[in-house]
Amino acid sequence: MSIVPEYVNRRRVLKALVGGAVGGMVGTLAATKLVHASSENTSSITATLPQLPKNISPEMLAKDESFWAQIALNYDKVQGIVNLEHGYWGKMSRQVQGVFIEKTQMVNTQLSVYGRRHFKDDLAHSTNRAAQALGAENEEVVLTRNATESIHNLMRQYNNFEANDTVLFADIDYPSFKDTMRWLAKTQNVEPVEVILPAQTDQSEILDIYVKAFDKHPNLKLMLLTHVSNQHGLILPVADIAKAAKARGIDIICDCAQSWGLLDFTIAELNVDWAGFNLHKWIGSPVGVGALYMKKGSLEKISPYPGEIDPNNTLVDKRVHTATSNFASILTVPAAIDFHESIGPANKEARLRYLRNLWVKEAKQLPNIEVLGGEDDASSTGMGAFRIKGKVSLDEAKMLQQRLENEFNVFTVVRVGLASGCCIRVTPQIFISAEEIKQLTLALKSL
Repeated sequence: MSIVPEYVNRRRVLKALVGGAVGGMVGTLAATKLVHASSENTSSITATLPQLPKNISPEMLAKDESFWAQIALNYDKVQGIVNLEHGYWGKMSRQVQGVFIEKTQMVNTQLSVYGRRHFKDDLAHSTNRAAQALGAENEEVVLTRNATESIHNLMRQYNNFEANDTVLFADIDYPSFKDTMRWLAKTQNVEPVEVILPAQTDQSEILDIYVKAFDKHPNLKLMLLTHVSNQHGLILPVADIAKAAKARGIDIICDCAQSWGLLDFTIAELNVDWAGFNLHKWIGSPVGVGALYMKKGSLEKISPYPGEIDPNNTLVDKRVHTATSNFASILTVPAAIDFHESIGPANKEARLRYLRNLWVKEAKQLPNIEVLGGEDDASSTGMGAFRIKGKVSLDEAKMLQQRLENEFNVFTVVRVGLASGCCIRVTPQIFISAEEIKQLTLALKSL
């Protein structure tokens, strides 16, 4: 394939690249095709998105192994091990990967001519596409490198503290964010409070614990609230907690690093003013793309990034300064969202929860296995966690992870930070089959 270097041909080139790699993917499941040359197989592989069956619920479709086997053909999978650790970052489909490669070639050919003259418009297009998918307004979203960058900036640039204020976080929050909240408390001379959630819980109990913490700490000013815990996939009732918090004048920074794409929702449903997201986990973009959401009219309490100026507090992009990022990753965002939506966010959520329930149902019958996280569908996602009962130390968790990998060819990851101890996180993706989940359940029965 040739790349035309002249910037005057850029629009024609990009149109051809997207058209060739993505096909007619937007808004249809039947039209997308890709011929892919596998490194392990020199023959061409045609990956096709199947037609969605009519009049079938996401929950019923989640059990249709033939449908999801066709979906899996759109992804390259490593052989020889069952990878159940997809919470680190997601996998691009072959279609999205094709767009990413083409964008990389284009940027690498045109270099600063493209960057100086045209990237700003394409960045706006990708940002607006992300905002649209979130159900936000274009001016409320800025793309970042990851959710961590987004949320750290919100924490560090919060400017509404007074004497004797309190900040709150929970044991199920991302460890780096908990550390940053403690740092914030120290530097701002405010009190840090950590909420402890049970190892197994549900929506009602979670809400009750947070409300009691609010009432116990009347000077609470700022809280970190996780939508889906990276530790064990627990869903928090964010909208209900936010309602109770706002009634008490508590500001919320919402961590949606793991939830967007794992769950089907819009930002309005969460009832929060500020949130950070990843697109490279469950949305399926290239690595290095996140998003920061700030509701219109809520920017006054978050200062611009040091050195940036926003006198009217209306510009979300002044809250970050990512400098030079991966142009091609950002340019691929619309294709990643298109592919995600053409499968169906509700269908993905249901499939991932179904895969979790397959192994959880078996694990709960085993006397030596402790399953962590949500006790019902409202509190659980496709991401889950377990441990051997009574084995909660880091060394014991590492040993268990190694046994699963070396003895049973099942790859997982150790998670730390829960007050109840360490655990093994299990995170399938939509291209994982029920048969592969059985390999985990057989391992659990053998432990």
